Amino acid sequence: MHFPWDWLCLGVLIISSVTAGMENEENLDADVEVENFDKQSQEADVDREKSSLEVVYQTPKPTGEVYFTETFDEGLSGWVLSVTLKEDMDDNVAKYDGRWEVEELKENAMPGDRGLVLKSVAKYHAISAMLTKAFVFDDKPLIVQYEVNFQKGIDCGGAYIKLLSSSNDLNLEYFFDKTPYTIMFGPDKCGEDYKLHFIFRHKNPKTGEYDEKHAERPDIDLKKIYLDKKTHLYTLVLKPDDTFEILIDQTVVSKGSLLENMIPPVNPSKEIEDPTDKKPDDWDERPKIPDPNAVKPDDWDEDEPAKIEDPDAVKPEGWLDDEPQYVPDPNAKKPKDWDEEMDGEWEAPQIRNAKCETAPGCGEWVRPMKNNPKYKGKWRAPMIDNPNYQGIWSPRKIPNPDYFEDLHPFKMTAVSAIGLELWSMTSDIYFDNFIICSEKEVADRWAADSWGLKKLVASANEPGMFSQLVTAAEEHPWLWVLYILTLALPVGLTVLFCWPGKKSDEYIDFKKPDVSKQITKGKLKEETEEFEDDELEEEKENEDTDEDERREMEETKRDLIKDNTEKMGREASVSEGEGGEDISDEEEENGVPDEEENEVPDGSQEGDRSNKSDSEDEKKEADEGMGDRPLKSVRKRRVRKD
Repeated sequence: MHFPWDWLCLGVLIISSVTAGMENEENLDADVEVENFDKQSQEADVDREKSSLEVVYQTPKPTGEVYFTETFDEGLSGWVLSVTLKEDMDDNVAKYDGRWEVEELKENAMPGDRGLVLKSVAKYHAISAMLTKAFVFDDKPLIVQYEVNFQKGIDCGGAYIKLLSSSNDLNLEYFFDKTPYTIMFGPDKCGEDYKLHFIFRHKNPKTGEYDEKHAERPDIDLKKIYLDKKTHLYTLVLKPDDTFEILIDQTVVSKGSLLENMIPPVNPSKEIEDPTDKKPDDWDERPKIPDPNAVKPDDWDEDEPAKIEDPDAVKPEGWLDDEPQYVPDPNAKKPKDWDEEMDGEWEAPQIRNAKCETAPGCGEWVRPMKNNPKYKGKWRAPMIDNPNYQGIWSPRKIPNPDYFEDLHPFKMTAVSAIGLELWSMTSDIYFDNFIICSEKEVADRWAADSWGLKKLVASANEPGMFSQLVTAAEEHPWLWVLYILTLALPVGLTVLFCWPGKKSDEYIDFKKPDVSKQITKGKLKEETEEFEDDELEEEKENEDTDEDERREMEETKRDLIKDNTEKMGREASVSEGEGGEDISDEEEENGVPDEEENEVPDGSQEGDRSNKSDSEDEKKEADEGMGDRPLKSVRKRRVRKD
């Protein structure tokens, strides 16, 4: 049975069309922003071909209670540059003289949308601003959100912010690295160490000292985010139930508990090692020791060297003993400005001896070294289990005198200012759209009106799919192999299943009976006469054979009847049926057929006549058909006796 390839090809085309449609729908869905985008943002998302200049930017406005917002569209109003110096450093280096500017993005900019840009390289930068109102950690969440764009990538530097602790002596002009802060949050990178900081300073309730608690590293590849030169949205959410979430572009990349996922832990251990406890002098920590009963074997020679000269080595023929490997360059000349008093006697530079290049070697021939079969090295006693092993010693535990339990580390020191204190080896780091609030909906709406538009413009100006694939292949050349296989597979399947191929001989033979052959009346008459002649010859041969067989059967039958008559006279008491069985048995033994078999020759003759009649009928039908029907082969069955 031959597979319906046409249907298979049609199915492949249908599946390809459906798959392409699904991919297009997924791509469109992926471009739609998360939530709360206004009508203008959605329309900009649909029309991908519009230029960024056609997007009408409006400075976002907060829709709820906020503690701080900043878009920089009106400049640096309210921000204070630091004029102090870093401690324990040279005055020329310790200055916070890094330059800040308010500019539009270098790429995918929207008219009227500006941000704070770090401009200097290898300098300290410090700038800060007071919050609209201080945030107190009580029963409301804290949400901090802002945008960062590493417009030139990032080599070594940070883009994190600090929420400065409230205090009566807080002076923003003297903001520097030692200014007390409550939370530090944001990206940082140096070398190949990519970080996303979340640090909070926790106050020890017993000592009153502050310790930095670092969140565990997020399980995400930050390298691509930091180096793609796109604007990304960073969000920190702290909740009164002592949990936190860190989001990049409104996607959670890390979350946990302030009690369980900070390093070091907020609450210290209940027990500590006793600092006064010391290990006893006789404490044995060795699990294995040399066997004291082991003796060095008498044939162990520690003086045998590891390598010896090979006594079987032979100097190669043609070795030039008198030729050095290097000779002075005959073409070299002493420089004109060479001063022998200052530079010493001039010597030509050495070059390889040309004669050594065609010879096996030059100089004094030395036998090569080989491993010494007698070498055993320094003898050492084998190791055995230490019977006095006491395990690894550790000091005893005592109650921690500094132990405390803070069940609600969320209750941190209130914050009243925000600041950026940075050092960077890369310039043009872009900051924009800061917001500090307590409601996630307010932060999401703020992001939709600001970062959401930036993302839409950047997406509209991105190169096409083909350009992106080529760029990716340039970064990872192995992708070319994947592209070729991806394109060759559907083409190969299409050619294999849909291209018309040469039909096999078996298939042609199978189809032959379905082809009608037109036969003329004269040709049909000739073939019919030839067939009748062959049939008459076969009938004649069959009649002669049947006549001989009939005579033989009659003679055999007369002999059997004669013998049976004599036997039946002697055994009159034997039943006639038994005698019939004997006759039948003897007939079977002598190969005489029964009555049915005897009738076979007659039947054969009748069959011959019947076949002949059939042949005449077929001839008549063929004449009537006049070649309209194919010639049918008629074979006469022979009835032969086994």
